[in-house]
Amino acid sequence: MWGIIATWAMAYDGVSKGSKLLTQKHSAVDAIEETIKSVEDEPSFRSVGYGGLPNEKGIVELDSGFMDGDKMSVGAVGGITGFKNPISIAIKLSQESYNNFLVGSGAEEYARINGFEEKDMATERSLEIWREKKKSFSEENMKAYDGHDTVGVVTLDTYGKMCAGTSTSGLFMKREGRVGDSPLCGSGFYVDSEVGGAAATGVGEDIMKGCLSYEVVRLMKEGLNPQEAADRAVIEFSEKLKHKANISRDISVVCMNNNGEWGIGTNIDEFSFVIAREDMKPIIYLAKKIDGKTKYMEAKDKWIEDYMKKEIK
Repeated sequence: MWGIIATWAMAYDGVSKGSKLLTQKHSAVDAIEETIKSVEDEPSFRSVGYGGLPNEKGIVELDSGFMDGDKMSVGAVGGITGFKNPISIAIKLSQESYNNFLVGSGAEEYARINGFEEKDMATERSLEIWREKKKSFSEENMKAYDGHDTVGVVTLDTYGKMCAGTSTSGLFMKREGRVGDSPLCGSGFYVDSEVGGAAATGVGEDIMKGCLSYEVVRLMKEGLNPQEAADRAVIEFSEKLKHKANISRDISVVCMNNNGEWGIGTNIDEFSFVIAREDMKPIIYLAKKIDGKTKYMEAKDKWIEDYMKKEIK
């Protein structure tokens, strides 16, 4: 049984490409890289990769993380600028013995030395949106979270190998140097081929407080099925934040175990995700929290059409 699950409807084309590789018995590494690169390369999706929305200074800073569930190896970059496909750089870093997580100029020097493609990741449209937002900027009306959706992916190949990875441009109008949960192992992603994997999306400042991707995998190891694990991790932690901090912001998690069973946890009213397995073609689902549980249904064609129209504005 092979399988692949990813956050947000924007990952549909990527999941389709990754699924094709898994069908052809490629590795979970190849599948996750192809899936995430597909999202990174599409400028319409302005929260990941090329065309990502800039930080407060108009610079597109990218974060990405990767984990190999067989070797437990991790690679990550934070705040990298001027390079295409940060997921590929993260995968390369996971093969190093040391210095697996590089940020800023250090990540850029590593990418340059290793021959990764340099590219201005801003587009005229992403800069236009930044300029429009900047005009109305004030501490009172700016919502940095606007325009942020991390692509998080978990893959399982026919050999039983699992991988997890993420890529994002982070919060729109974030402070220079800000890094969220996405490249942090255990928070934005985590995988163990003997158990399963998970990836998160939402407000990184909250997700990292609960190490939620690790928590989901830990609960699966204890015997919970993926849906139970995702629900318990997300809902219980959301309630804890409400109790201790008086606020719980957007948190969603996708997960899959090593049998290809999958689950979703979310505390928001509309979270989309994409799932494909050996026995099912790529499908976009919509999930929401109802009475303390995550419920989901297949997205209708009209919803998908409206989603794409919104993305390419």
